Amino acid sequence: METFLIDVPMPSMGATVNELTVISLRVGPGDRVTRSQKIAELESDKSVFEFESPCDGVVREVFAKAGDVKPSGGAFLRIETGDQSLRHLESKGGPSAAPASAPAQAAPPVWTPRATKLAQEAGLDPAKIADIKATGPGNRVSGDDVARYIAARKTSPS
Repeated sequence: METFLIDVPMPSMGATVNELTVISLRVGPGDRVTRSQKIAELESDKSVFEFESPCDGVVREVFAKAGDVKPSGGAFLRIETGDQSLRHLESKGGPSAAPASAPAQAAPPVWTPRATKLAQEAGLDPAKIADIKATGPGNRVSGDDVARYIAARKTSPS
């Protein structure tokens, strides 16, 4: 069977969601995957969901890591497959934009879209908040982290 490489895009969650946060990855380069296998957990500003492999194959490259915020429709991972129904996703080649195998450094917190929205609704600027505790994977600030931060500010004396 002839195989070819496909670039699996980040899913589109509708007209109002244009980016997703990678919460966790369950596969890496060299891993065999099957159609409908859960390969990642993603978060939009409205929900957290599991992303499934579109086909059987072998993961050749991953273009994201936990904590990354990626645009909908952008390349998420590259799979070698023989599934002819996905020929329209065939890779045009080229190096990955950000290798997922890069070691995680102590990075500043990454704000999920939901966390950013909650902070802004509370009149806060996420770029100016340095003392929030990020509890999500990949050092990400979740909506729950923002809720706790806001609640703690209300109870602490000014």
